[in-house]
Amino acid sequence: MDTVKITFNDGTVHEYKKGTTYYEISKDFNADNIMGFKINNEVYSLDTKAIEDEVITFINTDDIIGNKIYKAGLKFLFEVALIETFPELEVSYEHSVPKGMLGVVEGNKILTQDDLQKIRSRMAEIVAEDAQIVKLNVSPKEAIKYYQSRGEYEKADNIGSITDRLATLYKLHNKLNYFYSLMPYSTGSIDKYELVYLGNNRIVFIFPTVRSHGEVPEYVHYANIIESFFKGKKWLDNLHMPYISDLNKTIGSGKIKDFIRSNELMFSLDLAKVVDNIINNRDIKFILIAGPSSSGKTTTNARIASYLEALGYDAIKISLDDYFVNREDNPKDEDGNYDFECLEAIDVKLFNEDLQRLLKGEEISLPVYNFISGKREYPKKYVKLNENSIFLIEGLHALNDKITAGIDNKYKYRIYLSPFIPINIDKHNYVSTLDLRLLRRIVRDNRTRGYDCLKTIDNWQRVRNGEEKYIFPYIHQANVIINTALAYEVGVLKIYVEPLLLSVGVDSIYYEEARRLIGFLNQFFPIPGEYVNDDSILREFIGGKYND
Repeated sequence: MDTVKITFNDGTVHEYKKGTTYYEISKDFNADNIMGFKINNEVYSLDTKAIEDEVITFINTDDIIGNKIYKAGLKFLFEVALIETFPELEVSYEHSVPKGMLGVVEGNKILTQDDLQKIRSRMAEIVAEDAQIVKLNVSPKEAIKYYQSRGEYEKADNIGSITDRLATLYKLHNKLNYFYSLMPYSTGSIDKYELVYLGNNRIVFIFPTVRSHGEVPEYVHYANIIESFFKGKKWLDNLHMPYISDLNKTIGSGKIKDFIRSNELMFSLDLAKVVDNIINNRDIKFILIAGPSSSGKTTTNARIASYLEALGYDAIKISLDDYFVNREDNPKDEDGNYDFECLEAIDVKLFNEDLQRLLKGEEISLPVYNFISGKREYPKKYVKLNENSIFLIEGLHALNDKITAGIDNKYKYRIYLSPFIPINIDKHNYVSTLDLRLLRRIVRDNRTRGYDCLKTIDNWQRVRNGEEKYIFPYIHQANVIINTALAYEVGVLKIYVEPLLLSVGVDSIYYEEARRLIGFLNQFFPIPGEYVNDDSILREFIGGKYND
């Protein structure tokens, strides 16, 4: 037969001439920004040709993989528009920021707003042109030679570290590059984005997220996060360790233990500076610690408490989870399930009353929430605010002013934690904070709860929704940002997480996400877990510390 029948997401069946590209087929499906399609949970690019009857699912920016494809296409679009407008300049994509990514334009020119508008105009022209992004499969030797000729040695080294028989490059106009992802078929689908100029050649790219339903979210500036990242980047640059190829060389030369010690020392020094800030302000009585999932809150809290105790302070830890309302009083979400992440899940009134009583010098009984019975219990744990007492309060809502509305700000010190890993794959590909946190969580969930990675990935979007609602809007309240990433940690996590990801079969809806993460991990040489310090924040995830 010369025709094939393709069944779409909506159940409709369409007939096409055999050999028709799925790009042409996608025009018959009513959705914006289609990035690719799935057959039995495997993702294919739109340049694939239909050769037999299939049941497919088109994906766009609402899909995890589709969103990654869109971001890769946007990177390429900007890079081409930049060099066609200002040939002497180039772009480096540095890091993710909430709902976007950070790029830096490099070269002997400081961009003006007019310059950026010229680049925007060129991007719009390329989008209107609907130029095809052509996939090229070449030998690794050819790819290495190409990148070496351009002085992009970190990319050449990365390709040399991978055992694949073919290397994939993409071509747009006269530019070749690769972004560790499938790419959009053409530029016409990359039409939703905003460029926010921060000055000094720094640009934040805002584009649809998996939760924004195809719309570009509003930009919120997180200056402390950006500066925290650049602080880590500067430190790595001073060590001549900007890329994972440099890290891999350090592993290969047997010097990784020295680098690990340097990482751990820098993290300890950062914590010591935070503690100095706290004890130099005698008014501070409550340290409020918040951060997204797998940011290392437990270890950081314990380390800060240890520093304070070593200096003669009575560090008393309080978890906001122990102030959950009784389960029958807990609000439910739109699906009728208990919403344990909303602010109303916390007895805010009781919490404020307890803090106020402490400030008055009264003794209080701390509750402990019984997660089995769903009720607060009082196991006769009494605490009092003495002259040398400091309370460390950890929880999802710790930065939200409502949680401590009855307490004067002079008594509070707010800390936001997140792992902003400053080591990059190469000039155009960074290590995603979200990916790093997900890898940490997969390892920890498997070790402490017996979860397979499918359960963790399945819960991940719900966790992310809670973070965007209840943590990110309050980052500005923080007195300090603590970067909990360790530049070497992916090499350690790889040993623990790779077998879990490899166990995900093609029958799973998360098959492609697992394969994507495996591909990401392929860039890193493994690092033995026994090299990690007993008190490292990484032990919170891989285990093995002295009090496990």
